[in-house]
Amino acid sequence: MVNSISELEFSNDRSNEEISQVALLQLSDDAALRPRSSAGVAERTGYPDPVYVMAANIFQGIRVEKSPDKVIIKYGNEPLRASAQSEDETVRRLSYELAFSALKYQDILETILIDSYVFPSTTIPDHLSSLIIVMLYDFQDRKFQTRVLSGNEESISEVQEVEDLLHSFKTKLAAALARCRIKHDALSIYHILPETVRKQELRASTLPLYAWINTCKISPEEVYSNLKKKGYNKVKSVLHIDDKVFAVDQHCYDVLIFPSHLKKDLISIDLFKDYKLIFQDKSRSLAVHSVKALLNMNDDILMVNTGSWYTVAHMSILTNNNNSKIFVCGVQSQAKDPDLKNLFTKMGCKNIEILHETFVNIESKDQRLQKVKVILLLPRCSGVGVSNPVEFILNEHEDTDLLKDLSKGGTSEDKLQVLVQQQYEQITHAMKFTKAQAVVYCTCSIYPEENEAVVKKALEFQDRGVKVQPYRLSPPVLPLCSPKEIHLSTDKFFRVEPSEITNGCFLSVLTRERDPSEAVSVKDVLARAAAKGLLEGIELGKSPKREKKKKKSKTSLPKAPTSDNYSIQMKIAEFLSRESKANPSQSETLTKAPLPQKNGAQVGSSIQIKKPSKPATNPLMPTSMKNACPSRPGDRHTQLGRPRPEGKVVALKPVEIVLPPVMVPFSASQGMRSQMPAPHFFCRWIGPKANSTPGGLPTPSVSGRGEKLKENSPSSLSRPPRPWL
Repeated sequence: MVNSISELEFSNDRSNEEISQVALLQLSDDAALRPRSSAGVAERTGYPDPVYVMAANIFQGIRVEKSPDKVIIKYGNEPLRASAQSEDETVRRLSYELAFSALKYQDILETILIDSYVFPSTTIPDHLSSLIIVMLYDFQDRKFQTRVLSGNEESISEVQEVEDLLHSFKTKLAAALARCRIKHDALSIYHILPETVRKQELRASTLPLYAWINTCKISPEEVYSNLKKKGYNKVKSVLHIDDKVFAVDQHCYDVLIFPSHLKKDLISIDLFKDYKLIFQDKSRSLAVHSVKALLNMNDDILMVNTGSWYTVAHMSILTNNNNSKIFVCGVQSQAKDPDLKNLFTKMGCKNIEILHETFVNIESKDQRLQKVKVILLLPRCSGVGVSNPVEFILNEHEDTDLLKDLSKGGTSEDKLQVLVQQQYEQITHAMKFTKAQAVVYCTCSIYPEENEAVVKKALEFQDRGVKVQPYRLSPPVLPLCSPKEIHLSTDKFFRVEPSEITNGCFLSVLTRERDPSEAVSVKDVLARAAAKGLLEGIELGKSPKREKKKKKSKTSLPKAPTSDNYSIQMKIAEFLSRESKANPSQSETLTKAPLPQKNGAQVGSSIQIKKPSKPATNPLMPTSMKNACPSRPGDRHTQLGRPRPEGKVVALKPVEIVLPPVMVPFSASQGMRSQMPAPHFFCRWIGPKANSTPGGLPTPSVSGRGEKLKENSPSSLSRPPRPWL
């Protein structure tokens, strides 16, 4: 299997032996010069045999092909027999990390194998070449030390064969590695990598863990308490902290951040085992929260290219109280349905429906999707904003081809154009759904071609012939994000650059300009306000009994708002003002919306865009300013007389008129004064009724402060007009 002649010649060569000794000394510095991986340790002792086999099969599928005239190392097409342990999550993670590391150093490892005469002098089969590559990377990473095996580990014959080969060439391999480092003038092979790849590795070594809270199972406060009992302390930032700590994300209230070194400790606690905390990249949480802020009550959602099913579950949990249904398209195999339903049941999700068609094959007039108001689009992208691609692939079920691109620091121009075309087709297809009111577009790329360029092109060439309002850019709304941060970018795109604390992310929200002929209910306006965090702790429902009681007491004067009520109304008014600025076509409608007098809203009422039949009042105005003019006896019957004919609409704006009080002359007799009602009366101009006074003047309504006016009393009928003093 090994060429004994070349082995003998090398052993007699003194100068090469000295080079190998120097190489072994230099290798001791590699661990300090290269950042630690998320799953790595300072001193490596090797992997179990199943990890090498699985890593070799992954590498075989993602390796870089060489031109035929330069091929020296031939890779076979037969995959190695996978072990039963390959289904284990830990084995899969270690295998992907080893394969990705070997892929980054593929050229260097192949050069070392050729320079040390392992190839083409050996007679090892071609289908083991991938196994040689991944095992050589690990061999040099642990400084060519012997692998430490536990007594109960499974042994695989192919792994043992390759390991014996590498050990027989140990000195040659060390010398070839030293010559390679000298050639590139590098302190370690890590410094031979492109700068973009090195920066990516550095970010991956410090990238914290993100996990969102399943609020269907547990509240955030309960999670904090549970973590505190297990020794975790809540801090403002987890960066550069080695203790057991966690922090709340600055954009999403239900997302927690942990230091990366706590992964093994966290996955063993009940919070993660019981699906109360779920690890996921922050970009997905940003996307689902942006959708939640756009929803009204009973609105459905269509999710495209979701990747991880945890994204679907997060969207379901956020809309648990909205009576919304979530449609997920693109699940090709119906065999996955039972597993998915089982997962969603464990997580407490009940409003998810799976569609087996691909998104572009679904008709915009599909009857199942007529209540879909928001489409969440998570297209396939280059993923160049991802710092730890292994975690991203495993968590988001992305294609392993992503590793090939990121191992070189970027995506080829040809592949980028293919991705851009797919993204453009999907976003334009989403805009064809006439019932939808918004599209949320999110990628993990930092390339403008996949982000701003795609969105702007779709807006520019949207179909103007359809009888619906066109789409336009709107700033994303996130629960804990300050308005200054959202509006920092003048183009209304939300970007997160890749850093040591987060992966890169791009977020864009397209919304339709609402048709002026449509009606917007108060319930929907308040639901959106609640989604944006403006009505925290406020109950939006009101019992029918209280509604009937309010109708019976129409003539009674409303009480002055309490301080709590006033602050609630101010919050809603602020939200309506913000909505008016965002949607100029709705500004007049929203500002005229009747706000709740108490902690609830009249969910049955609606705000009409057309001219109102009754002018709205402003509950934020003090009561004493609303009613302030004396009423004349006899007007009450006029006001409560024949109802206004249907179909007759009079455009009026509410006007508050304050008139001075009536002063009773001093000469009036004591008996007459005792029979008269209180001198202070108030009235509010409502609008002309069917039998209003000539000239079209509005008729004042009668109301008193604290007591009811006695109609047709002798004192009021015989009282002459009084001058205003």
